[in-house]
Amino acid sequence: MKLRDRMFKSADEVRGVAMQTLFTRLESLCEGAIAIDVQARVVWLNEKYAKKLGLASADEALGREVEDIIPNSLMRQVVQTGEPILLDILEFGAEQFVVTRMPVSDEEGRIIGAVGFVLYDRVQYLKPLVAKFEQLQSELESAQRRVAEGRKARYTFASVCGSSPACVELKRQARRAAQFEATVLLQGETGTGKELLAHAIHAASPRSLKPFVALNVAAIPEALMEAEFFGAAPGAYTGADRRGRDGKFKLADGGTLFLDEVGDMPLGVQAKLLRVLQEQEVEPLGSNRVLRVDVRVITATSLDLEEQVRAGKFRADLYYRLNVLSITLPPLRSRLQDLDALCELILAQIAERTGLPQRELTEEALSVLGTYHWPGNIRELRNVIEKAVMLSDSRRLEATDFQQVLPTLNSPSGPSAGAALSLAQAVADAERTAIQGALVAARGNKSNAAQLLGISRATFYEKIAHLGLGTRDTADAAPPVRRN
Repeated sequence: MKLRDRMFKSADEVRGVAMQTLFTRLESLCEGAIAIDVQARVVWLNEKYAKKLGLASADEALGREVEDIIPNSLMRQVVQTGEPILLDILEFGAEQFVVTRMPVSDEEGRIIGAVGFVLYDRVQYLKPLVAKFEQLQSELESAQRRVAEGRKARYTFASVCGSSPACVELKRQARRAAQFEATVLLQGETGTGKELLAHAIHAASPRSLKPFVALNVAAIPEALMEAEFFGAAPGAYTGADRRGRDGKFKLADGGTLFLDEVGDMPLGVQAKLLRVLQEQEVEPLGSNRVLRVDVRVITATSLDLEEQVRAGKFRADLYYRLNVLSITLPPLRSRLQDLDALCELILAQIAERTGLPQRELTEEALSVLGTYHWPGNIRELRNVIEKAVMLSDSRRLEATDFQQVLPTLNSPSGPSAGAALSLAQAVADAERTAIQGALVAARGNKSNAAQLLGISRATFYEKIAHLGLGTRDTADAAPPVRRN
């Protein structure tokens, strides 16, 4: 301590000597050094740098603007901003220098100039650092690609299975909606495939290469809904991410935002959503920043929004803003012609997921499925088929395989528990009802009735004979034809 006290009188003196020593050492080790004043004029240049710049001596540079000596210099920027540029590559003619630039301030903190050092006169000295940077950059890009893949449309119109008139019309309307930027409202019962259709509309739109972000409104607690939609600033509320978070509108910028079960949205959030749709800008929770967004919105609901508006549960102005292009998805019971194709697709997906051989449905099993009302639509159909697959070891699923999984066999319209029929009789009754219903719908035309049931004409006649449905029975099933 006594020795140090004799050498240095104060901490400032230590700092001054250290800074002078550091500058002298750095100037001697580097490949060149320069200093400029607050007007970016050269006030000092060492001889090594002068030679690299092609000057006869350092005196030639004094008093000249730094860009006259070094055309690509960023020294003026350092003086103007007061921010250092710690590592950069400076191109001078055919050469490349690795440089660092730092501002110089007086005792009162005012910027009075800047100094720059040429650390290396060959870029290859930085190869280890550059290689590390490139590795980090590659990992970042890979992570960004994985995130982007997760926000791409997973389905196209090829995924919309069916060739019935109702399905064909549905796809026609959806393809037309994909050509426009207007908001789309998808309406239909639960399980009809509204989210799948939203994916397909996005995939066929000009925004197909941009993000597709889906949000189920009914699954978000009301207290967090605003943050989910619009994002939150760091520490905006208790438990919020310290780094802040982007809302779904920001994540979907440039692409499509799909809001499922939009009818369950609270009225307070509805007003803010309306403003975002009209102004195309969002304000994160707890922030004063307004962010511009470019988002195409597709909404879906299983509720009757008009009834919700009349009941005061949904804003009329938001309903009109969402209901620009409206598409109603038909229930499964209205497109039973697609039942065979849907079953085959579901069985193929189950086989792919499990790695087991693909199962098949017999005509009798398909007929039984065709007699059910399907209140849960395609989602319920998938559930029923998966249950039947798990309970059967056979490659072919028979009508009997659906005895325990299909509510039709134990529906209220069926026999009472005290007078239970045999399974064969129950299946026969179900087929008889289905055939008579098809004949009514086809006005007695057997070919059309067979087509409605999804079976061949020969099979149709075989079942009529097997069930004892003679000419009189089928004639009674068909409505009378009026003649003039």
